[in-house]
Amino acid sequence: MGNREAADSLQDYVKRWQDDVLKPALAKRPERRAAFTSLSGRAVRRVYTPLDIAELDYERDLANPGDYPYTRGLHATGYRGKPWTMRIFAGFGSAEETNARYKYLFEAGNMGLSVAFDLPTLMGYDSDAPEALGEFGKCGVAVSCLHDMELLFAGIPLDEVSTSLTINGPAAVIWAYYIVAAKRQGVPMAALRGTLQNDILKEYIAQKEYIFPPAPAMRLVTDTIEYAARHLPNWNSISVSGYHIREAGSTAGQELAFTLLAGSEYLRWALARGLDIDDFAPRISFFFNAHNDFFEEIAKYRAARRLWAKLMREEFGAKDPRSWLMRFHAQTAGVSLTAQQPEVNLTRVAIQALAGVLGGAQSLHTNSMDEALALPSEHAVKLAMRTQQVILEESGVTNTVDPLGGSYFVEALTDALEAEARAYFERVEALGGVLPALEAGLFQAEIAEASYQQTREIELGERGIIGVNVHVEEDEELRIPILEMDPQGYERQAARLEELRRERDNVRTARALESLREACAGDENVMPYLVECAEADATLGETVDVMREVFGVYEEPLIV
Repeated sequence: MGNREAADSLQDYVKRWQDDVLKPALAKRPERRAAFTSLSGRAVRRVYTPLDIAELDYERDLANPGDYPYTRGLHATGYRGKPWTMRIFAGFGSAEETNARYKYLFEAGNMGLSVAFDLPTLMGYDSDAPEALGEFGKCGVAVSCLHDMELLFAGIPLDEVSTSLTINGPAAVIWAYYIVAAKRQGVPMAALRGTLQNDILKEYIAQKEYIFPPAPAMRLVTDTIEYAARHLPNWNSISVSGYHIREAGSTAGQELAFTLLAGSEYLRWALARGLDIDDFAPRISFFFNAHNDFFEEIAKYRAARRLWAKLMREEFGAKDPRSWLMRFHAQTAGVSLTAQQPEVNLTRVAIQALAGVLGGAQSLHTNSMDEALALPSEHAVKLAMRTQQVILEESGVTNTVDPLGGSYFVEALTDALEAEARAYFERVEALGGVLPALEAGLFQAEIAEASYQQTREIELGERGIIGVNVHVEEDEELRIPILEMDPQGYERQAARLEELRRERDNVRTARALESLREACAGDENVMPYLVECAEADATLGETVDVMREVFGVYEEPLIV
């Protein structure tokens, strides 16, 4: 603001504007609503001025792009130098079907692979297990053994692509399959690039696809962080994921706070293992939602970068500037997609993707218009890719770095979101940390309340959703093609698993599983043993069953 006189002058000007301009305008045409709020329920003022960011110090709070605290972006040249990585999250049916989709996506311009696994895989079961009945390939690709992983990437050189594996409970096992599949292609671990989602805390908080209790699950995450630091220098051993927290119904501020709290907890476990912060922190990445409220999402990303940089440098004492950088992937909001008038989802996704770009994402996935109905068709997934390409090639928004930087509204929102996150940090610390807060149900209760309020607003018509409670078409006719999977896919998968169990060296398999059992019961890093199990053709279910027997299975307590 400069000096006190300038601030007083501006306050006088705003008062005159309210009296001479605003009041007559409201008398002539009242506003559409008594109050305007963001998607998260945050009150939004009619207009923002320099008074709203009076305490902002440019060098301290914003700085130029590529400079601490990175509010305006990680790179000095933004997307003028390197565009974001365009990824389309994909996986369905058998490994062969998904492999064909990956090759189709590469032809359409996809820059990196992002693997969606089916529910049995996510929960650590083989495709032919009784618990998996009816779920084969429904929400992702089935991977039950090393051979499935090899089929999934057949004809795709793993030293030439960056691969994201969206897996959590059995993440270490699936990663071992990927490492061995690459080895059989002739690709060493050190040459692999990609990301293991591996964020088990958000499973307890929001998504609920956990297997083991928190302590052994956190041990497994720490094992992967340590293993990557020593053997896979180009691999992100964890992607701390606010996306699923937001999909469960959280506000933007809760997504921001809970994600950074989880990230900090992983750091503490790795430090307790004896790792140096700068040996592993540069390979921690993040994953955020890109929701409908355009400016709130942009501010969320900017606040996240600034908060993380401060935490890393001031609280954790990281010395390497690479450790201060929050690198994140964004995905448009699946929960915002509607089955009604599905073509409208193209517009939603475009707006959300633009927020991700203006917020400085390093990687971006755009949902397909038909995902509220089924897994995406080829036509829909190509349109999703084209959405990103139009933003990059035609919109002009990448010509300058952080084009909304300095906006009174955006900067005020950024400050407000940072303050909200810090308030949650204090509440969690007062409970003793992340795990005690988890056991006390703080995260779950906060998300449940936020989700209830959002649902209530929609049901009461206070928040409009096109096709759902406004602009409804009563006699709507579905006009888009729906993906159909190979009906023989499950039979092939079951036969392949039966043949594997019959033809492999079962003595070697049993020996590898027993060694894994001993490692789990002790305190060794289990990753070398999981790699050996993969090479010995142990199935996912067999491997995870050994871990279940040693670690136990988590049952969420009733929180009232």
